[in-house]
Amino acid sequence: MTNYDYGLFVIGAGSGGVRAARMAAGMGVRVAIAENRYFGGTCVNVGCVPKKLFVYASHFHEDFRAAKGFGWTVGGAQFDWPRLLANKNQEINRLQGIYENLLDNAGVTIYEGQASLVDAHTVRVGDQQYRCGRILIATGGWPAIPDMPGKEHIVSSNEMFALEVLPKRILIVGGGYIAVEFAGIMHGLGVETTLCYRGDKLLRGFDEDIRDFVVQEMRKKGIDILLNTQINAIAKTASGFTAQTEEGTTLDADLVLYATGRAPNIAGLGLEALGVELGESGAIKVNESYQTNIPSIYALGDVTHRINLTPVATAEAMALVNGLYSDKRTPVDYDNIPTAVFCQPNVGTVGLTETEARKRFDDIAVFKSVFTPMKHTLSGLGEKTLMKMIVRRSTDKVLGIHMVGADAGEIIQGMAVAIRAGATKAVFDSTIGIHPTAAEEFVTMRKPVD
Repeated sequence: MTNYDYGLFVIGAGSGGVRAARMAAGMGVRVAIAENRYFGGTCVNVGCVPKKLFVYASHFHEDFRAAKGFGWTVGGAQFDWPRLLANKNQEINRLQGIYENLLDNAGVTIYEGQASLVDAHTVRVGDQQYRCGRILIATGGWPAIPDMPGKEHIVSSNEMFALEVLPKRILIVGGGYIAVEFAGIMHGLGVETTLCYRGDKLLRGFDEDIRDFVVQEMRKKGIDILLNTQINAIAKTASGFTAQTEEGTTLDADLVLYATGRAPNIAGLGLEALGVELGESGAIKVNESYQTNIPSIYALGDVTHRINLTPVATAEAMALVNGLYSDKRTPVDYDNIPTAVFCQPNVGTVGLTETEARKRFDDIAVFKSVFTPMKHTLSGLGEKTLMKMIVRRSTDKVLGIHMVGADAGEIIQGMAVAIRAGATKAVFDSTIGIHPTAAEEFVTMRKPVD
């Protein structure tokens, strides 16, 4: 039998990598993990966690405005960007320490530095090499900025969490999660915000009503959204930056953020030389068991560029480790995965969009409600909420639920449980609502709009 230094060597200490390392170590496997940036990966350091903290911070300006309608007089409010950064950094440092301690307590050996693959069973970190029974790559994704004149003047979402100075004007380019979330954050913190996207609608892949409604509500808040607009070049000026559009117009800003997608983070791993099969985007190709074309090498999470969500990576890690080291099988079901976009108002969604449902079935009923939430009957802000449900008439099964409104992510989490359990519209109709809440609308929709 071959002697290995480690039964499993994990490259990348993000959510998926840490979960896999801890679980395998708990099953008696000798495990090592290498990380060249920060424990916790994108989500903890430059993703989900700091982003949502920023969302909370940015929403206070609306709360102050709304206070008058509820009898409060709020004066003298001032925003301190350096204080927010310092408090955010303190929380991130705490979480990093938790991740490191979890690994230590599980008995995982930690290496800090860039890891690369020497062969199918050997990993190099610095000047040292380690023989491994299996290698797991969980290095996540990295912001992708297109090559263009003036690229050096552009920042990515990574840098947004460490800006020394909050800009007065920002141009955000992109139309996905990160772009719309940062548009809400920056606007809420008092920055003059322009969101520019080359397509005709934001949030590609979401339900069409959701996409239209989000733009409507964001514009009502004062965010300038330019659709069907392509940026060709960025130039430095005496007062900031100028973006040149394909149509010949210019857009001025103090900061230009590109949120135009993320690419699998495979730089420096040595995959090409080893012959690990990659997709066009650089994604590591894996089978249903997260195994690459080289049997001893596995990959999961964003580096495989399939469903790039933190909970999906951790679920894949559990499925992989259970499949390799136990008799328990916990395959990931990729259908009906809920997700939220923490724009303002929030988006929450699970299941099929109306378009997807109509492609699969010819007997679809759509239930939809647009209303003013109770808070905004007095707030004076004019924010609306949209709720939508997709049902198959022949089975009465609920196929999809979509929402734009406050706490959409919190509400849709429970709806996801119902959909995964196969709930019918009759089950929703027979469920007593919690009054007065926005969520009760999902159990009081009686007449389809189509």
